[in-house]
Amino acid sequence: MTPQEVESADDMRRLVEERGAKNITIAMSDMHGLLRGKYISRDKLLSVLENGWGMPPLILALDFDDVIMSAPEGLDGSDGYADVMARALPETCCEIPWESPERNLLMLAEFAGEMEALCPRGIYRKMAQKAADMGFQPYHACELEFTMFEETAKSAHDKDYRDLTLATPLKTYEVIQRQAVWSEFYNELLDCFDTMGVAVETAHEEMGPGFLEVSLAPQVGVKAADNAVLFKTYTKALAQRMGRLVTFMARWSNDADGQSGHVHISLKNLAGEPVFRDENSEDTMSDTMRHFLGGMQALMPELLIMLGPNLNSFKRFVPGIFSPIAATWGYENRTCALRVIRGAAKSQRIECRTPGADANPYLSLAALLGAGLYGIEHKIEPTAPMQGNVYDQEIPEGQHFPDSFRAGIERFRASKAARELFGDCFVDAYAITRDSQEREFRAIVTDAELRRFFELA
Repeated sequence: MTPQEVESADDMRRLVEERGAKNITIAMSDMHGLLRGKYISRDKLLSVLENGWGMPPLILALDFDDVIMSAPEGLDGSDGYADVMARALPETCCEIPWESPERNLLMLAEFAGEMEALCPRGIYRKMAQKAADMGFQPYHACELEFTMFEETAKSAHDKDYRDLTLATPLKTYEVIQRQAVWSEFYNELLDCFDTMGVAVETAHEEMGPGFLEVSLAPQVGVKAADNAVLFKTYTKALAQRMGRLVTFMARWSNDADGQSGHVHISLKNLAGEPVFRDENSEDTMSDTMRHFLGGMQALMPELLIMLGPNLNSFKRFVPGIFSPIAATWGYENRTCALRVIRGAAKSQRIECRTPGADANPYLSLAALLGAGLYGIEHKIEPTAPMQGNVYDQEIPEGQHFPDSFRAGIERFRASKAARELFGDCFVDAYAITRDSQEREFRAIVTDAELRRFFELA
């Protein structure tokens, strides 16, 4: 049996027996899409499959670098940081390429019970169930951009993340010569995810020094988010194992373009038939597609912090760096937030260009799917499509993004649609954790402030 064939706890037990596995890795997503977990023994695995896995919900209140953010009751340690139960997900089993055969299995988990309402994977599954109840299957394909450096984690830290040596000194968009030079890395990357069962559709040099992009193959439902989380985790690990460093940070330098996590999304009915194309429609869009687009457009400013979850994320929403600045849409228009791609029934879809590479894939996909379904429910019509370069045009009223991380938090907190879709518990908790990050960084004096104000203020 292969890991990709595992569908149940019995299958997992059989695979472990066949492999003679001594340990496996079990992991789950925090609010940022970081996988947190541990090695567990074979005997512990059998118990986890039967009874679940105890995990402290505190992980949902940890910011990067394990900073404990402000959090609501249940995440704030008022219960003594007690474990709550998480369910193991045998169907997510995959193989870590460089681990020994006795320890190369990985399985994901998610919070169960009351904490499921705050669990990022649980939030996505809630939207997928809503889609199923409405007669749809969601399909997603994630594109992830990242920058590679000729640095180790230690050397970058020692330099205070300044003056880092990029993997390539030149802008080399889709230049095959550069791909050939870096074939060692590309081969390791592609082999890694082939082994893990994470299907990569394309990989290429992007527009910037050391800048790369990988497009993952379309998947139905939560599998797309699982794959994106695994891709980010193990790309970072692979680079470090090769003596290099990558970042998925939304904007890591004033001189660099933003790093995106674009999402392609479409719907099929429960029989597996595409529902976005209507041959009798003038623009080929079915009512379902048009209302799905309308919902995404209408709710995007309210749900923006699920697509740009960090203060740094908002440094990407500026003109001229191929990132959206408002909830606009157009046909094949890459300066819009929503790019409608027309084609055959199976390929007609919407590309949302708003999520950053730093977004938690579970939450970004949940936000986009939930907004689209909300549009179908409420028959929301999109505005007229934008034409030409949106950066050079006046943005229609109501389409602007919140102009700061703080404004984005408040917009999300006040969103009736967000509360209807994701529940008060998640909206309040997520907003509180963003509050904490915003307050911390508001108090930090930046180098730019010193240069501007130190002598003459």
